[in-house]
Amino acid sequence: MAIRIRARYENEMLKPLEKLELKEGEEVEIEVPLSTVEMTYAVSRLNDEIIEEIIETTESGE
Repeated sequence: MAIRIRARYENEMLKPLEKLELKEGEEVEIEVPLSTVEMTYAVSRLNDEIIEEIIETTESGE
């Protein structure tokens, strides 16, 4: 079973904004979605040599 809740990050902890029906000590898995900017950040980290190679390959039709 999965539930979706909102939480706030404060003092290095995620704090749920609503009551959770969990038992004391129960473990959960949390997925934090990345923003579009964060997901595409790696693209901007390509070095100049790789960027030039991509441009050349695209222009030559390879």
